[in-house]
Amino acid sequence: MPETAELTDLETKSLGEIPHPSLPQGSSIYGGTKVFPDYQAEDGETYFTLVHGIAHESSVSFVAILQATRAQRKGFESAIYFYGPGSLNCLATRGFPTTGNSAFPGEHNINESLKTFIAEGGKVYCCRFGLSLHGAREEDLIEGVIPTHPLDVQDALIHYARKGAIINSTYMF
Repeated sequence: MPETAELTDLETKSLGEIPHPSLPQGSSIYGGTKVFPDYQAEDGETYFTLVHGIAHESSVSFVAILQATRAQRKGFESAIYFYGPGSLNCLATRGFPTTGNSAFPGEHNINESLKTFIAEGGKVYCCRFGLSLHGAREEDLIEGVIPTHPLDVQDALIHYARKGAIINSTYMF
């Protein structure tokens, strides 16, 4: 059994100033009132997401996938377009020490969420140029991801805007 570290008087004082945990697990510290209506899609409505965020460098990419899935489940025709470094989110070859193995909990959250999104009828596009910038191969894409030409990013945006899509554009350096 490891020995407890010896603490200075100031370290002990600092630890004792605020009791921990200050609230027992399960305590509510936020209200639960939803302010806006739970909108559902009307006939023909579309939700389009652009993702320019690196997998696992922030939560932006993962949250964008979850939002697109939620929109799809509300009845929106839903599509996600990954470009630039965002293209890395579409790789089926993620894992360590071998593909498919999670080196840390949640490593495959993006992969599994994209598979679910596709299985539920969503379209996922991935820019070939974004893949090439990072040495990723087209054959490394998650099954069902549609590879696209670099010039398709702008035209996809025009396509979905003309359809009247709600457009969620995420961007990360």
